[in-house]
Amino acid sequence: MIKELHEKLKNKEITSSELTGKYLDRIKKDNERLNVFLDVYEEEAMQKAQAVDEKISKGEKLDVLEGIPCALKDNLCVMGKRTTAASKILENYIAPYSATVVDKILEKGSIIVGKTNLDEFAFGASTENSAFGPTKNPHDEKRVPGGSSGGSGAAVADEMAVWALGSDTGGSIRLPANFCGIVGMKPTYGRVSRYGLMAMASSYDQIGPMTQTVEDAAIVLDAIVGQDKKDNTTIDREHSFQTELNSQVQGKKIGIIKQFMDGSLDKRIKNDLEDQLEKLKNSGAEVVELDLPNIKHSLAVYYLMVPSEISSNLARFDGIKYGLSEASLPNSKSKNILDVYNLSRELGFGSEVKRRIILGTYALSAGYFDAYYKKAQKVREVIKKDFSNIFKEVDAILAPVSPSLPFKIGEKTDDPLAMYLVDIFTVSANVAMLPAIAVPTIKVEDDGQHLPLGVQLIGKWWDEQGILNIAKKIEEENNF
Repeated sequence: MIKELHEKLKNKEITSSELTGKYLDRIKKDNERLNVFLDVYEEEAMQKAQAVDEKISKGEKLDVLEGIPCALKDNLCVMGKRTTAASKILENYIAPYSATVVDKILEKGSIIVGKTNLDEFAFGASTENSAFGPTKNPHDEKRVPGGSSGGSGAAVADEMAVWALGSDTGGSIRLPANFCGIVGMKPTYGRVSRYGLMAMASSYDQIGPMTQTVEDAAIVLDAIVGQDKKDNTTIDREHSFQTELNSQVQGKKIGIIKQFMDGSLDKRIKNDLEDQLEKLKNSGAEVVELDLPNIKHSLAVYYLMVPSEISSNLARFDGIKYGLSEASLPNSKSKNILDVYNLSRELGFGSEVKRRIILGTYALSAGYFDAYYKKAQKVREVIKKDFSNIFKEVDAILAPVSPSLPFKIGEKTDDPLAMYLVDIFTVSANVAMLPAIAVPTIKVEDDGQHLPLGVQLIGKWWDEQGILNIAKKIEEENNF
């Protein structure tokens, strides 16, 4: 889609002003109903579009992303713009700098139309935890769009933006991509700079593209990858994902993890997964069954380590340096500095944020650190080693994204454990720091609605190209 729009802009079949206006009109039409955008940059977006049009009229060279409207998850800082992380504590926070990925896409000439809704501080799987209300799934407004990047997923699915950026800590790009029927990619940890992303869990977070097509994901990935001196976890690996994109799977070995095919998986999802495997086999791929007995511990590792890192990262929101301060309110009850800390956090954080801070603080406390966080870190290394061994046998792993279809708004909000189990198939890629991509396949009818299904591919470290190519084949076979 991006490439086609780029050609139309170059050939003057459409102007960037017309294109941007079309997407802004869609936002005006649907945003109140779906609650996708927290902020819209209409005036600024149109000014940038006009500048692109002037550039085209002069015959100047155009980048493939130039003049194309996109959206950002509202935990990515944009200098001079409100960045809330969908939290009351940062409701009026204006970012003094931009995330590295934001600088990169602005250099390419991308037009940011606004910031999208998310679970508060990216804590959730449904975008119901936002302080500004839940986002609704464009395929069925009674259902969640997935989370935590649900706003970005819904924006692309509803054509409010051509593409968007999200963040993935345990599946937060892939799950909403799956529920919204789009493509979502989590790169290898360290492939994309996290500078300017509001930290949730520093050893798990990764920024990635949410797009209409696999090719679009490759194009956006090309724009945002690279080493960054502001993030010492990044590496320098030059690559052109779009240039090397193909759909050849002949001779590829595709793994299927037998622990993922148990009774907890919705029968329709299981049937579709088996159909996709059969299509890949018919195209020349070999399917290999894999046994990963330790993968069952991924969710436990995730929900011990991530809240621990959350507890540390969110300690900075104390009512002193930035964000909501209870001491500044007209009827302040603060009598000392400790009151400011406690009351500001009590007022500013939602229930899920508080739950994870408490859990993480407990896991890090004296007497429990060795028993919980340190042990989870050791199990994480075991899981990484298991993946290292199986990737000697296979080129990629095909897996479900979610155990169920998109669920109804409010269905799981009173049962945190049920909500956490939504991540059961996605967290292992984050635990092992592997690249993974969700790609839509078919639609199925459920309760009178046609809802998207999809699969995910998990790849070797730094082999985004490998899973992009297989995803391209799946996309071609299904023509979603």
